[in-house]
Amino acid sequence: MTQARFQVWRGNSSGGKLVDYSTEISEGMVVLDAIHQIQATQANDLAVRWNCKAGKCGSCSAEINGQPRLMCMTRLNELDLGEPVTVEPMRAFPPVRDLVTDVSWNFRVKKQIKKFKPRPPDAPDGTWRMQQEDVDRVQEYRKCIECFLCQDVCHVLRDHQLHEEFVGPRYLVYTAALEMHPLDTEDRLSELRKAHGIGYCNITKCCTNVCPESIRITDNAIIPLKERVMDDAFDPLVKLIGLMTKKVAGP
Repeated sequence: MTQARFQVWRGNSSGGKLVDYSTEISEGMVVLDAIHQIQATQANDLAVRWNCKAGKCGSCSAEINGQPRLMCMTRLNELDLGEPVTVEPMRAFPPVRDLVTDVSWNFRVKKQIKKFKPRPPDAPDGTWRMQQEDVDRVQEYRKCIECFLCQDVCHVLRDHQLHEEFVGPRYLVYTAALEMHPLDTEDRLSELRKAHGIGYCNITKCCTNVCPESIRITDNAIIPLKERVMDDAFDPLVKLIGLMTKKVAGP
């Protein structure tokens, strides 16, 4: 057994500070193990959100040495234990208590995005037909565990606090899953450009870098959406086709 030092943020919505703890660690431990050990032996009132401890529920998101990560997937042998390990709540969301933040804003944002609207069935048995490659394209987005690490690392939300103007990478991925679905007929492009603020994203790929499910958020979701939004808003050929379609369809 060896000793490791931790600085854990303690506080609430009114403020807080880093508190020093020292605890024994052993081979194979992750940060969440150490936090639980501190909670059990030194700080019984330490608030921490967790559930599966397997990197699949997204509950134990925090900032470890300033980096948004899952506590249950961050092994202590990956960290420099010569210095105290800092564990803080996600900065992009309001603190509730200790390591727990209020992430309810994310669920309110999700409700603002237009829902899936399938085209009519195209087979005699009342089902649909689609190409496998189209199905495969949207499967990557469904891997999201809603840990909100991508939201936390995004500078638009983390540093500029533009939550009312930008939905963040998580919900750009969610929108991409709908927009690129082979059966969907809904149009979300105007909302992406205006209400959802896709223009704020400057594709730094910081969201991709922190995703525990290795979703290629920037390359496979955000950039294709940006291209669609720009084509819809500014491509004269797209506008002409749209006008012609309206004329054919009638009032």
